[in-house]
Amino acid sequence: MKKSILFGLLALLLTACGGNTQKNNQESSGVTETKTQLADASTVNVYYFHGKQRCKTCIAVGDVTEKTIKELYTDNPYVKFIEVKTDEEQNASLVEKYEVTWNALIIAKGDNHVEITKEAFANALNSPEKLTDLIKTEVDKRL
Repeated sequence: MKKSILFGLLALLLTACGGNTQKNNQESSGVTETKTQLADASTVNVYYFHGKQRCKTCIAVGDVTEKTIKELYTDNPYVKFIEVKTDEEQNASLVEKYEVTWNALIIAKGDNHVEITKEAFANALNSPEKLTDLIKTEVDKRL
């Protein structure tokens, strides 16, 4: 009984958060070319990886992260928020580099990176200020 409830919840989560693995062939307007993202080691890139479908928490993680970067680092050309749609072919090398299999929030400068996905999902809806503080701390470490 417990296993069937667990599998049911897992199936629900997969459906809600983009477990759909079908490729989306539409052009992406908000994602910078992957080669540029990988080559620039002087910039702190805040990557938000996500699939086609997103739940309320997934959307909140992206929104809080983007807002944090825009508000705190507007005047700093060395900090960028980059939304990466994992189901788009042009992002395959970036998805592979960071071994993303689901949604992820990764802060990187060159080869120095940290994944804060668990903390992001734990705080985005109910304690967005905690996520903002964590993002700031991790970005500042890399500047």
